[in-house]
Amino acid sequence: MVKTSDVILILVAILFPPAAAAMITGCSCDLLINILLTILGYFPGHIHAFWLIYKKMQAEERYGVGGFHYVGNGQYQPIYQGGAPQQPQAPYYGSTAQYP
Repeated sequence: MVKTSDVILILVAILFPPAAAAMITGCSCDLLINILLTILGYFPGHIHAFWLIYKKMQAEERYGVGGFHYVGNGQYQPIYQGGAPQQPQAPYYGSTAQYP
């Protein structure tokens, strides 16, 4: 499902591909690659930026919005292992508490 933020990323990628790559990956190796591809030819920079947007959309579908972080080379890892975030267990301060 395409969201408004994805549409904005696509529009930015059409106008200036390194800006879209910077929004997705931050200051990383992929940004440098996108800058070099854009200098070498405008269309290779577009292809790389659209590939990064595609990989981000795949991660959102797989892990949910905000449930992943970028590790480089178009790869994402989930923030929470096993799906949903785990609630921390309350400490047992009383002397009569049962330990799990």
